[in-house]
Amino acid sequence: MSKRLIQGLVILLAISTLFVDTYAGGGKRNGTAAAQELMIPVSARGMALSGAYVAGIEGIDAIYYNPAGLGVSNNSAEAMFSYMNYIADIGFTYAAVGMNFEGFGSLGFSVRSLDFGDIPVTNEENPYGTGATFSPTFVTVGVTYSNALTDRIRVGVNVNLISETIVSTSATGFAFDAGVQYNGVAGVEGLKLGVAVKNLGPQIDWDGPDLLRTAVENDAKRGPQYYKIDAAAFELPSQLEMGLAYEAHFSDQFKGVVSTMFQNNNFSDDEYRFAGELSFKNMFFVRGGYTYVKEAVGNEDEFLFGPSFGVGVKMTGSLDIAVDYAYRTVRYFNSNHMITLKLGF
Repeated sequence: MSKRLIQGLVILLAISTLFVDTYAGGGKRNGTAAAQELMIPVSARGMALSGAYVAGIEGIDAIYYNPAGLGVSNNSAEAMFSYMNYIADIGFTYAAVGMNFEGFGSLGFSVRSLDFGDIPVTNEENPYGTGATFSPTFVTVGVTYSNALTDRIRVGVNVNLISETIVSTSATGFAFDAGVQYNGVAGVEGLKLGVAVKNLGPQIDWDGPDLLRTAVENDAKRGPQYYKIDAAAFELPSQLEMGLAYEAHFSDQFKGVVSTMFQNNNFSDDEYRFAGELSFKNMFFVRGGYTYVKEAVGNEDEFLFGPSFGVGVKMTGSLDIAVDYAYRTVRYFNSNHMITLKLGF
């Protein structure tokens, strides 16, 4: 094992340990982080597996779940587009491209956005609306790099630029992800280990002219006087994910994957995720996943999302085409539906 590899693993382990010590679960801070859109799954395969396949997810799907897997692909370039109807009639759109460069590694570029629709403008005098509307703009743009250190170990990093705008007030920040995947744990072929540290970055706060307030309506000497509200800064929803997966070939036609993952988030309760996938001739796929949150047992308000399921079909040729669909149950809101189109060149 090379010195560079050992150094990389030690650094990632040290970061993970610091993270767990600093952010031991959410508790009373649940749901109070900035940039919650960073937590929304971006591909139908990943959502159908409840995000549990951090140890072995590959190709362009891996950008969000574990950037280390981006470079594992039979194609020199990939493109993906996803759409999901999220909670409260919010639309979520994601697009990404990834390219493999021999001797350099893999690069990926992604963009995700939320569509809130038109929201009525209200004020003190018109609590039911002034007749005007506005639509917030939440966009995240990312750059990913992934490379193989050995034939069994891959590493990857994401850098995300976060932009949120509501009318004339906005917030901007950066988030960083790092991940590693190891195939063949303990010498067992098909047994995979994955670790990802996600959404690390500085605090985000809001600023803009909409935070100005009138202190004095009309001063004969100086005219109207204003003061500005200083918005509080919020931390990003940083998290640590550690997972194991096992991939087995039952015959030349059938392949199965079972995976599990533990997630620690500094602004939510710890999660244990379990998932499985069965494929036929690498063309037809059936998937399912489940997330267990200990604090939600007997208290359903602690966690909104239930089991997830999905199917997929893939056609290979001069142009690879894959279409995936995922369904996730949600309490109090309509269930989530996501569809993903992937192209391989």
